[in-house]
Amino acid sequence: MSNIILHHYPLSPFAEKVRLIFGFKKMQWQSVIIPMYMPKPDVIALTGGHRRTPFMQVGADIYCDTALISDVLEQMTPTPTLYPEAVKGASRIVAQWADTSVFPVAMAYNFQPSGAAHVLAGWNPEDIKVFVQDRATMRGGAPRMPAADAEGMYRSYLRRLANMLDHHPYLMGDAPSIADFSAYHPTWYTLRKVAPLAGIFDATPNVRDWIERMEKFGHGTSTEISSTQSLDIAKQATPVDVSKEPFIDLHGIALGSKVVITAESFGLEPTHGELMAATRTRITVRRHAERAGTVHVHFPRVGFVMKKDES
Repeated sequence: MSNIILHHYPLSPFAEKVRLIFGFKKMQWQSVIIPMYMPKPDVIALTGGHRRTPFMQVGADIYCDTALISDVLEQMTPTPTLYPEAVKGASRIVAQWADTSVFPVAMAYNFQPSGAAHVLAGWNPEDIKVFVQDRATMRGGAPRMPAADAEGMYRSYLRRLANMLDHHPYLMGDAPSIADFSAYHPTWYTLRKVAPLAGIFDATPNVRDWIERMEKFGHGTSTEISSTQSLDIAKQATPVDVSKEPFIDLHGIALGSKVVITAESFGLEPTHGELMAATRTRITVRRHAERAGTVHVHFPRVGFVMKKDES
């Protein structure tokens, strides 16, 4: 049985990105289904505060953010690669654009009133109220983009994707790259989860064809376990030793110091811990919780902010 555990829920677009990478790399993994909105006590026991979906667990190591998760999966299973050598840098740039620009526009389009009614059909009114408030909290109280503006921007983004697909089956060429998986998940959500709004692809049929091509990778092989089991696994494991990793100090904060990590935007709940590593690409903190034991929580440099914990 694989020791990779993905904490996710079926409707999560970013989780679909990782699930599809599992399929692309033909990986085995364990699935923990978590709540769609707070409270998430088992999640917080592992991450210490970070609550964005998904996150990945390997023993007592917790990996936050799909960009970092993708890198870790690439290290575990290098073939087929997410980062073809000829487009390694460009594919990461497109992936970041898709994750940070396309995704919020797509979701503002998807959750206009008719889309939200479709996605949330069958939910009771109280659950809908809590879900809507939860997402507003994650946005820091900022209003969702108006539907008309979201549609205009989304159509522009889809045309850009269509242009990239005019002469190749995938965004960066003849083979998939991380760019495809990042652009896939928000567009997949529109096509498969918000059917009343999927007509937006009529103007870019090659994007629809590409989504269907990507879907064929599947999700690999998964086994479901409970969140309680995942906590037990963490408690019985020892985090990976990161003491030999080169320390790149850009903050003037020494290893062993108490720090707080927060996302740059969206989902600003802090994670407090002891700084264990700071490399070119990631930051690692150690924390202890009664239910999870001692864990290392890993964050990518890009998209997260570290400060000394003055509390």
